Amino acid sequence: MLVISIVGFVAFSAIVGVVFVNMSPQFGKGYGDDQKDRFAGLDNFENGKFVNQHLTEMDVNFFEATIEYFKNDPSRSPDRNIEVNKIDSIAIEEHPEEITYLTWFGHSAFLLEIDGKKILLDPMLGDTPAPHPLLGKKRYSQELPIEIEKLPFIDAIILSHDHYDHLDYPSIKKLKDKTGQFFVPLGLGSHLKSWGVPDNKIQEFNWWEATRWDGIQLVCTPARHFSGRGILDRNVTLWCSWVIQGRNHKIFFSGDSGYDDHFKEIGEKYGPFDISLLECGQYNEDWKAIHMMPEETVQAAIDLKSQMFIPIHWGAFTLAFHSWTDPVVRASKKAAELDMPMTTPRIGETIKIGSDDYPKEQWWDTYN
Repeated sequence: MLVISIVGFVAFSAIVGVVFVNMSPQFGKGYGDDQKDRFAGLDNFENGKFVNQHLTEMDVNFFEATIEYFKNDPSRSPDRNIEVNKIDSIAIEEHPEEITYLTWFGHSAFLLEIDGKKILLDPMLGDTPAPHPLLGKKRYSQELPIEIEKLPFIDAIILSHDHYDHLDYPSIKKLKDKTGQFFVPLGLGSHLKSWGVPDNKIQEFNWWEATRWDGIQLVCTPARHFSGRGILDRNVTLWCSWVIQGRNHKIFFSGDSGYDDHFKEIGEKYGPFDISLLECGQYNEDWKAIHMMPEETVQAAIDLKSQMFIPIHWGAFTLAFHSWTDPVVRASKKAAELDMPMTTPRIGETIKIGSDDYPKEQWWDTYN
């Protein structure tokens, strides 16, 4: 009877899981065979999946990792709500066009204002980076620098890949009607279309493909990572980093990536960069191939020929086992050793690119 009960529970759980995946819009939608056929001739597409430039393996016991993830370790999150700098729509609209501004929303989300355009980078602006609140941990801060509804018209959203902490269904649903264009890696547009984004607003790119959009050059560049939102869609959409070049400033946005020689290659082709936004968080030795260690983040900034970098992918969510401040503490130490300038804005703090006065306050020290 016990065996029958266990088998029944497992079967029931499996059925619930399948129904949830197929009925929940958060998982997005795959593309058709015609698009898959177009991808088949690409160098980075093999046997129906996108692949990294170099062999990328992870040695992860997912059962053990899941148990470890839900442990109640107090060092993995702040001891209280993180206070954010508040911004408002009027202030954004009044920013002069000739100055380039960056505002960090925590994790990898940014508002970039360049050449009069307002661009959101990986705008995960929801509470939980998961398809259901029970499957993830909440944001460290109780509010955003500005609510989505109060944002001015967004000229473009740039996305790096389809993981939940970068591509957020509720955020896209709120943003889609107040956004002009979506620039995304190959295949990701199928998710957006299923969420109501018109086809004519979406442009997809492979690595090294570029476009000029209202005078701004956008280049989709490689990253070393993976993709997938459901059970059976691993690596069917591409992941990437981005080069964004305006009239006066050039920005690099890493998305998620393990350390590899693509950073040096991008630096040689498109550097130097005024500022690089570089992943620095949610790492572990078991998956360092797809998430850099903080010391590697600093080396990536050097490889890219960055004049300055911001450590990102931390400060908002717990997605790994390290303490929540470990990324910025380790990156700060290594940046000082290698004489690589680093800036650490608060969440919601707007910085001017090219300024001589970048924030360097260790604001995280005021928490646990």
